[in-house]
Amino acid sequence: MDMSEAVIVKSSRLKSVVWNDFDRIKKGDTFVAVCRHCKKKLSGSSTSGTSHLRNHLIRCQRRSNHGISQFITSREKKKEATLAITNYVDPGQKKDDVLNLVNIRFDPEQVKEETNNTLSYNFDQRRSRFDLARMIILHGYPLAMVEHVGFRVFVKNLHPLFELVTCNRVETDCLEIYVKEKQKVNELLDKLPGKISLSADMWSATDHLESSYLCLTAHYIDESWQLNKKVLNFMFVDPSHTEDLHAETIMACLMDWDIDRKLFSMTFDCSSTSDYISLQIRDRLSQNRFLYCNGQLFDVSCAIDLLNLMAQDALEALCNILPKIRESIQHIKQSREGQAKFNEIAEQVKVQSQKVLSLDNPSMWNSTYVMLGAAIEYREAFSLLRENDLGYTACPTEEEWGRTCTITGYLKFLFEVTNVLTKANFPTANIFFPELCDLHLQLMEWSKNSDDYIKALAFKMRTKFEEYWDKSGLALAVSAMLDPRFKMKLVEYYYPQIYGVVALQRIDDVLNCVKALYNEHSICSPLASIDQGLAWQVGSSSGSLSGSGKDARDRLMGFDKFLHESSQSEGSKSDLDKYLEEPLFPRNVDFNVLNWWKVHTPRYPILSMMARNVLGIPMSKVASDSAFKTGRKVLDRDWSSLKPTTIEALVCSQDWIRSELES
Repeated sequence: MDMSEAVIVKSSRLKSVVWNDFDRIKKGDTFVAVCRHCKKKLSGSSTSGTSHLRNHLIRCQRRSNHGISQFITSREKKKEATLAITNYVDPGQKKDDVLNLVNIRFDPEQVKEETNNTLSYNFDQRRSRFDLARMIILHGYPLAMVEHVGFRVFVKNLHPLFELVTCNRVETDCLEIYVKEKQKVNELLDKLPGKISLSADMWSATDHLESSYLCLTAHYIDESWQLNKKVLNFMFVDPSHTEDLHAETIMACLMDWDIDRKLFSMTFDCSSTSDYISLQIRDRLSQNRFLYCNGQLFDVSCAIDLLNLMAQDALEALCNILPKIRESIQHIKQSREGQAKFNEIAEQVKVQSQKVLSLDNPSMWNSTYVMLGAAIEYREAFSLLRENDLGYTACPTEEEWGRTCTITGYLKFLFEVTNVLTKANFPTANIFFPELCDLHLQLMEWSKNSDDYIKALAFKMRTKFEEYWDKSGLALAVSAMLDPRFKMKLVEYYYPQIYGVVALQRIDDVLNCVKALYNEHSICSPLASIDQGLAWQVGSSSGSLSGSGKDARDRLMGFDKFLHESSQSEGSKSDLDKYLEEPLFPRNVDFNVLNWWKVHTPRYPILSMMARNVLGIPMSKVASDSAFKTGRKVLDRDWSSLKPTTIEALVCSQDWIRSELES
């Protein structure tokens, strides 16, 4: 087109900011829009609109801020916001607030910096969509955020080419991410060099506390001797289901993941219901010979759950005293004058404490312990305040103060043990035995208290502990034996104090279990015995050795045992013999038992297999930030309202993605 007689038209009618990058030129009766950057000519007719001009600017290679969207008009923003308000704004949200949010005119001159890396950028809608879904999963955002007005405006301004998604669309994307991530976890579990231990935890929904979810988590030590865990399932639990159905549900999950043959132990809460469920699962797995030592180490209770239950017993014993202490603190805190008066009284009775009096959070028992500890320090000041302030009537009696001191001492011990077990740098199974043995001995002492009220509390706590110890004590002792700093010596030290005249028999029980467990690792694992039994069955289908898989398997196990015992009788020392005979490893603060076994695997090839499985048992399933909480974990409010299958996908995927980022 000949532009020699063209005239640049400047009109106040050109409202769109797109004309900041184009000249509108009139040639006769025709209008042409000429790009100021690359000089390309496009239609400038008023009937053509400006969409083609905006599209050109996005692709224009000579534009200094190519790839940055700056050309959405104020009028268009208002139109888009109005549409968004109609579809997405909550009924209580003011429309004017939303319009103020989006009715912002961007000055094209504000963005001047060169963006050379965008020259070769190709926008990928699908990838961006899945990045959005992964972000929602990772940070626990509500799915509905994609329909929030502010988010939609932000995304449109960030990149106009991105097609905004609905809540249903992002939910579908999250489910697709879950399927892909689950396949990766499946492959990881399949390649593990050792066994897997499982923990089961109950959750509640935020809006419906009666709704329960069962969270199954796999714990294992990988090929690099790192302790890991992965959430496998997060299932809605029908309250009408029996314990048998719960056991069946867990078994179905194990088979879905194909880890029923790789299971070493399961950790549950300290409750009769959990005991029954774990017994049902253990019997099922034992029938198929999947468990070591006939399942003696399979059933484990959570140590931190036990400590929490004992702390609740202690606080329940103070149920008539705690309200008085809380009211006492409130009384002196209700005014500056009251606080000043109390401070003067504290100086009179020479209280030297630096502790601050403050109310507790009843859902965190450690905060109640801290409150009690501070109140005891000001005990004499409270007593004197009662004499000088007629309005203060909540002061505990001398007997109540005495019991509070004793029970707070119990809470102090539980608090310290909980801290050791949850804040350890290397929270492997071996660290639990000495701490819980000390607690066992303390409970024996507490039971001798002359106050019948305190003695009844100690008996109640001791009963809970002994139920736990009968169930999990053997696994704790075997774990301690696999700590090269202690070996059997720790068991030999504590058991005489705990068991008295029957201590030697108890020590032999531990040693016999260790030997049996070692022999099963050295002879053949349950998996290997099954595979060999099947091989005999298939290979002898036309011969005299045909028969049931069970008979063939038993014959092979007997032969392997014969070979093992023959080699022992010939004088060769096993890994276990060498390990127990050699000197103890020096104790130091930064000792990492997994690193030790990693380094010594060549020297103890069979015993290291056993250590990998035993030390991976989750003696506690409680995270350090939840160690002192009373009650169940609660699911996020935004996710609680979703379908159970979606909730499971989000919770599991979040755990897997976070683990991947941390590794």
